[in-house]
Amino acid sequence: MWDFWRRHKRKIYLTLGVVGSGYLLYKLYDAYRRRLSDPERELAGDHENDEHIKAQMQAHFENIQRIADTTTLPHSILYLSSRVGEDLDLLHLTERLIRGKGQPNILTSSEKLELWDRLKILSFTRMVLSLWAMTMLSLYIRVQVNILGRHLYIDTARSLGVSHLLEEDDLLDRNDQQQFLATADFLSNYGLPTLISNLQASASDVLKGKQLKDLFDTTVLHETIMQILDMFMSMGSPFHWVDYIMPDDTRLYKRDVLSDSGDKDGYDLTKFDQFMVETRAVLSSAEFVNIIDISLKTVVNALMDDFKVQREGSLLSGIPLARLLPRIAQISPLLLEEPSKNRFIQIIQSIPEVELFFTLLYTNTPTS
Repeated sequence: MWDFWRRHKRKIYLTLGVVGSGYLLYKLYDAYRRRLSDPERELAGDHENDEHIKAQMQAHFENIQRIADTTTLPHSILYLSSRVGEDLDLLHLTERLIRGKGQPNILTSSEKLELWDRLKILSFTRMVLSLWAMTMLSLYIRVQVNILGRHLYIDTARSLGVSHLLEEDDLLDRNDQQQFLATADFLSNYGLPTLISNLQASASDVLKGKQLKDLFDTTVLHETIMQILDMFMSMGSPFHWVDYIMPDDTRLYKRDVLSDSGDKDGYDLTKFDQFMVETRAVLSSAEFVNIIDISLKTVVNALMDDFKVQREGSLLSGIPLARLLPRIAQISPLLLEEPSKNRFIQIIQSIPEVELFFTLLYTNTPTS
């Protein structure tokens, strides 16, 4: 045994050295491999976490969109329709004209002319107001949804790695969301009287030279509606119409709302105020004005298509304005029909320029 050891000890030492060196190299390689794989696992974990956060964001954004589409917009349109029907009721005028036709001695000639003139102006006012308000309300609520979605994205990005901050209620205060979406009713609650007055003034000015016997075809009707809209949009300050849709002073508005609801707590609604400032900035932008112009023109064109297919009297060859007024009066309920049945709202939402605008809005809304 000792003879074997003496004869082969150098070989044994060499073998042990090789084996030991190999083991050491293996340990060094294993440690190196672990150092490489740890960042990879960390990156994989970060990626998985990012995907989870994105899924949460998408789910929450879709929830906001669903609330806007299924609750906010339908409620606001229905409420607006009822208010327009009340404030621009034409029934009393038509009833007086019908009684005057059946009993000629009830109304004098001048009274009949005055009633017809009021019916002419109010019929166009009601139709154009419904068209404008429906268009603006549908666009306004989409602005709201995109601003909320953008804030959700930023708040989520700031809370990366802090799991308890990723809860839906922590990302955006639910109360602020509800208060913000509730401003969609500002037009019906506060802006409508002034809107009616200014649109009626525009309609009166455009229609003053048009007689009941004048022939109206789709071209003349189209031009008349656009003239009323253009005159209304250009009156007063450049963005006067924004004040019909949303409050100028959000704190005064909130005091009124909280007072009506019986909530006497504080009015420190910084997040709500930020939402409203951003919304006003969007509505006052040149890009949004261009979207309004495109949307209104598209809706007017679609409305003319409806008139062309109606069988009762042909607008292609022209009919007297007096015969057209009853059909004008029937347009308002169609324009303010619930969104799921309202093809005009669906047309607005599918306009390529509108879709592009809101895509860019979601990615570029200021969040400071």
